Amino acid sequence: MSGEQRELFETAPAPWEVDDAVEQLVATVVFPTGPAQPFDYAVPERLRDMLRVGMRVRVPLGRGDRVAQGYCVRLEPRQSSRRLKEISKLVDRRHLLTPAMLRLTEWMAEHYLCPWGQVLEAVVPAGVRMDAGTRGTQFLSVNRDALQQIDRSKLPAKQAIVIEHLAAATSPLTAQQLASACRCTLAPINALRKKGLIAARTERVRTHQAEEAAVERDSGHELNLDQQQALDTILAALRGRRYETLLLHGVTGSGKTEVYIRAIEEVVSYGRQAIVLVPEISLTPQTRQRFRARFDHVAVLHSHLTDSERHRHWERIATGEVQVVVGARSAIFAPTPHLGLIVVDEEHESSFKQDSAPRYHARDVAIERARAEAVPLVLGSATPSLESWQRGRQGVYRLLELPRRVLDRPLPAVGTIDLREERAEKGSRGAIGRRMYVAMQHALEAGGQVILFLNRRGFATHIQCPSCGEVVNCPHCEIALTHHRHGEMALCHYCDFQMPAPLNCPQCGASGIRYSGSGTQRLEAEVHQRFPNYPLIRMDTDAMQRPGSHEAALARFRSGEVRILLGTQMIAKGLDFPNVTLVGVINADTSLHLPDFRASERTFQLLAQVAGRTGRGEQGGRVLIQTVSPEHPAIQAAIDHDCDKFAAYELPMREALCYPPFGSMIRLIVRGVQEPVVAAFTGQVVDELRRLLAESKARVLGPAPAPFAKLRGKYRYHILLQDSDDTALRTAVRQVLEDLRAPDDVEWVTDVDPLSML
Repeated sequence: MSGEQRELFETAPAPWEVDDAVEQLVATVVFPTGPAQPFDYAVPERLRDMLRVGMRVRVPLGRGDRVAQGYCVRLEPRQSSRRLKEISKLVDRRHLLTPAMLRLTEWMAEHYLCPWGQVLEAVVPAGVRMDAGTRGTQFLSVNRDALQQIDRSKLPAKQAIVIEHLAAATSPLTAQQLASACRCTLAPINALRKKGLIAARTERVRTHQAEEAAVERDSGHELNLDQQQALDTILAALRGRRYETLLLHGVTGSGKTEVYIRAIEEVVSYGRQAIVLVPEISLTPQTRQRFRARFDHVAVLHSHLTDSERHRHWERIATGEVQVVVGARSAIFAPTPHLGLIVVDEEHESSFKQDSAPRYHARDVAIERARAEAVPLVLGSATPSLESWQRGRQGVYRLLELPRRVLDRPLPAVGTIDLREERAEKGSRGAIGRRMYVAMQHALEAGGQVILFLNRRGFATHIQCPSCGEVVNCPHCEIALTHHRHGEMALCHYCDFQMPAPLNCPQCGASGIRYSGSGTQRLEAEVHQRFPNYPLIRMDTDAMQRPGSHEAALARFRSGEVRILLGTQMIAKGLDFPNVTLVGVINADTSLHLPDFRASERTFQLLAQVAGRTGRGEQGGRVLIQTVSPEHPAIQAAIDHDCDKFAAYELPMREALCYPPFGSMIRLIVRGVQEPVVAAFTGQVVDELRRLLAESKARVLGPAPAPFAKLRGKYRYHILLQDSDDTALRTAVRQVLEDLRAPDDVEWVTDVDPLSML
């Protein structure tokens, strides 16, 4: 934090000024853009009773006193001999951030090496900042002081009626409401306002109040012994009103959600609130419905909400009306005044990591918030991240196990199909191999439902000329464009560049250009052709763009109207459909060989999760995985539903290379339009980091071109820092950020605890 307000040229106060020091109320203000450091301002007398920490203010900034908007993060009386600039205006009527949330955001700024103001702007939704869904409305009330000084009997009849009605009103009225009640026009009301007998004030009121559809209530299910033991441990932490992180490791279908709900019922009985984070927007409707069937007041926060909807939920949460907040990553910032419990479901999911500044991980922010507010945190997963798994094994987290499915249903049998053998057979074409086709036919004819998983969007994953070998790449990213059937377009999934799908090679002009690789659109076309009598639906980000589309698609599948569901990772976890008797993984190798040390872990988690979508009903179920690497340890561990087996394979390699969970990492990405300039500056950054870390055991890897060497028209180089002491890394990076100025058109990204190496 800064001390006094900074000046361009610092000058010491004159000796006589020190003796004249006076106490004044000083507000510390941070800005979302512009200067990263905080500035101090004097609070004028007229604003002293209204200003609160967590409000936005307008202040003069810099030599030219340009008007800037920032957040008041601290208020304190202070002796000062220097004349501070004054706050000009308050932006908000109420504080947007509580002191507890300000402390959390300050920790985030420190941990993730980004400006505090940038964190604040990310935490407060745009809809809240804009008062979305409200409008300014004038309310009238009687000016009683002025009324006492006139003779009411001399007022015209209509004006007298208006005054009498308004004076008797129990709450302020709008002009239209008052005119309607008095059966008059606005003329007598306006005349009374001109005489000063009626006062008006403007308030923002909500324009529309959405109503939730009624949900059939559910009393829940009886817990088995494992569930009850896990619940008892969570309740002990709740009743002790203490912070503790509990890792609930339960196989798919073991009833983790019911344990969460029972724990939250206890929280609600105390008059407190719970936050439940889920990783995918597709899970939010289902999870919300489960909680609405058990609790009276549930709010949902996710990216498909309009600004108005988000603002409405935010207000309900802040007043304490909401018992349970269900949402994706940003729901961890829900303004719950009476927080009692945080749950992070599917805690291993990479979608909990924000990929733009501030690059926070919601799980780690949840840990810090739970610690600061002294509430328990439950991390749940069938396939915990190796970081959480190791902490659970070491006793840093309390490890709770649910090793059996509800009703003792068996885990599904998982088999592999070696695509090398399938493709060698005559007549084997398309994404669905012969064995997969036969299994689908049997499942559908027996009345079951089928889920097909392929983690590739589009129709064809790359477009290539058979004559010259040219691959049609994005001109901005140098990454192969994906063919999309809708509109016959070639799209870049990284920068959204699009062009008409070419009929001839752009390089040599040859006809017969080849569209290779299978995406979900091509898989959909193939299933339509081979199973024309069975309704299907595709779920990926291309098909699920409209508000409510996830909910509608899953409702059709749940009802049995749709027999085949295919899609990307949004269908791979959390969904519970008892009639699914077959899950088919079309290609298990799409993420296995990426240049990322977490590639094996992600593949294991994804396969184990998608396998868990079947065998939840009385009919049981099976899983078939198509792969060219059936012998890979990640795939073998997924077949056995065995986290211990995968950890035993992966953790020794992580430890040898000082990768998480055995070391901390910071990744720096430098990007710009001129590759030589980017490379030269990255080298300069590396030299400075090596100098600062010379006395430590830290590893500085790089500079090197990033795996995706060009994205959105900018060349990318990266640096990787590793050490067992994250403090040393953070200190060195902070020093470099302060000391080195990047050339024009060059920017750098700081990613603390990175999840992606691409």
